[in-house]
Amino acid sequence: MARLTARTRPWRAAILVCSAVYFLLPLAASVVFTVDVPGKGPNADAYQQIFGTAGFVSSLRLSLELAVATIAIVLLLMVPAMVALRLRAPRLRPLVEVVCSLPLVVPPIAFVAGIGTVLRWGPDHLATTPFFQTFVAIQNPSFPVVLVLAYTVMALPFVYRALDAGLRAMDVRTLVEAARSCGAGWPQALVRVVLPNLRRSVLNASFLTLALVLGEFTVAQLLGFRPFAVWIVSVSGEQAQLSVAVSVLSLLLTWMLLLMLASFSGGRAASRTSTKE
Repeated sequence: MARLTARTRPWRAAILVCSAVYFLLPLAASVVFTVDVPGKGPNADAYQQIFGTAGFVSSLRLSLELAVATIAIVLLLMVPAMVALRLRAPRLRPLVEVVCSLPLVVPPIAFVAGIGTVLRWGPDHLATTPFFQTFVAIQNPSFPVVLVLAYTVMALPFVYRALDAGLRAMDVRTLVEAARSCGAGWPQALVRVVLPNLRRSVLNASFLTLALVLGEFTVAQLLGFRPFAVWIVSVSGEQAQLSVAVSVLSLLLTWMLLLMLASFSGGRAASRTSTKE
C-alpha cells in the first residue's frame, strides 16, 4: 500500500497542477484584461465603475431575491419529500431520481420555449377568468415569479443529489422513530431531529441553487427579464472591460460564498464532534 501511494503521488501533483493552470490561467488573463488599459498602463478604473454603472445594483438585487425565493421553495418541496421517500416509499426512489434528473436532459432552450408557449396561451384563453391576473402577476418585471418556478425545476437535480447524499449518511428511520417515541410529531421530528443532521447537505443544495440562479442566462433572456447574468451580457456589448470586471467580481464573490459555506459546515461538524467527546 505504501509503494502504491508513493507511485500515485507524482500523478496527483501533476493533475493538481494541470487543473490549477486550466482554471486559473483564464481567470488571470481576464484580470489582466480588466486592469491593462492601452496608453494608460495598469489601473483599476473598470472595477471602480462597477457600482456606479446603471443597472448593476438593481439586477444584482433581483438575482439575489430570485435566488432566496428559489432556495426556499425547492428546500420546502424536496426536504419533506426526500425524508418521506426514505421512510415510506423507498421503492419509488429510482422513479423520483429520474424525474428530478429530467432538467439535465431537457435543453434550456426547449424548456423556455415551453414556458413561453404557456405564457402566450394563458391570456388568450383565460382572459375572462380570475387566472388572467395570475398570468400577469407572475410576469411582473420587478419580481418575475415565473423565473422562480423555472429555476426551481432547474435546481432539482442538484438539490436531489445533495440531499440524497446527506440522507444516505444517516439512519433517518431510527432518528425519526426515536423522536416519535419521545412524543414528537412529524413536523417536530423533521425540524428538530432530521434537519440538524442534514445541515451540511442543505447548505450545499442552497449554494448550488444560488450559483445556478446567479449564472443562468438563457431562460431569463428569452423571457425578457433582466437579472444579473443578462445585465452582464448587455453591458459587454458596450463596455467589454467593465463586463469582464463584473464577471471576475461575481466569480470571486461566488468563491467567497463557497469558502464561507465550507468553513461554516466544517465548524459545525467540529463542534458537534467535540461536544460528543
